Amino acid sequence: METRRHFLGEAIGTFVIVFFGCGSVAVTVLFGAHAGLFQVAMVWGIAVALAIYMTRHLSCAHLNPAVSIAMVIGRRMSAGHLPVYLAGQIVGALVATIVVYALFSSSIEQFETMHAITRGAPNSVQTAMMFGEFYPNPGAGAAASVGASTAFLAEAIGTFVLVLVIFSLTEGCNVGRPDVSIVPLFIGLTITVLISIIAPLTQAGFNPARDLVPRLFAMAAGWGMAALPDAGWGFLTIYVLGPIVGGACAALAFTHLVEPVMASPAPGTSSAERCCGGDEKAGAR
Repeated sequence: METRRHFLGEAIGTFVIVFFGCGSVAVTVLFGAHAGLFQVAMVWGIAVALAIYMTRHLSCAHLNPAVSIAMVIGRRMSAGHLPVYLAGQIVGALVATIVVYALFSSSIEQFETMHAITRGAPNSVQTAMMFGEFYPNPGAGAAASVGASTAFLAEAIGTFVLVLVIFSLTEGCNVGRPDVSIVPLFIGLTITVLISIIAPLTQAGFNPARDLVPRLFAMAAGWGMAALPDAGWGFLTIYVLGPIVGGACAALAFTHLVEPVMASPAPGTSSAERCCGGDEKAGAR
């Protein structure tokens, strides 16, 4: 029963994030529905907040392999739960990608015809970017100059900040954290801000399931090698390994540097005000 709850929670939550997020990119590319990066970033942020509210009673709402791995490293989740979490995230992302493609496939074909785009050719990155991320962002203009090392660093730093925020906002010893009922809103806003900063460089993935699954689907749907940034397999390093490394570093930094300081009483703190370390943390199972 617990395994089913975890799988279902991760699948539903990841579906919501990928459907809303990739859908927002699709309508922006195809119809110009959103004016500017911030509107798309807000959709992603709202999607994350809603997904957490929907599913945190089922699986603690990681909804991201980098977050799940960080939770294991930070000792907030048993490693035995990791395969179920990852499976749910992959299935949720796949179903969402299929739904997005089914909704917009005819519009994508029309867009490709109008702009003389041959799917699978190098210029089909203009439509492939609706599914997987690219560096530099194809819509960022000539000012964007991003190499593989910079792209990796951007994805790692973005995920580092995201995971550090998640750990901080769910740490019982952090007396400055917001009420648990509004924590998902702050996590969603964190996503919005990070996308607003990082997306011009790499489209801001921060989530291996969100990138890998739609990208592989796009490859199978006709984009082929055009769905891969740098015309190769570097996306595994940048959009899969980058977030995992960033999340892992955040978990280690919080667990070994930040949390011990939070748990120790400040000078003049009464015994009643001291953190006893018994507060429930998100992801602790």
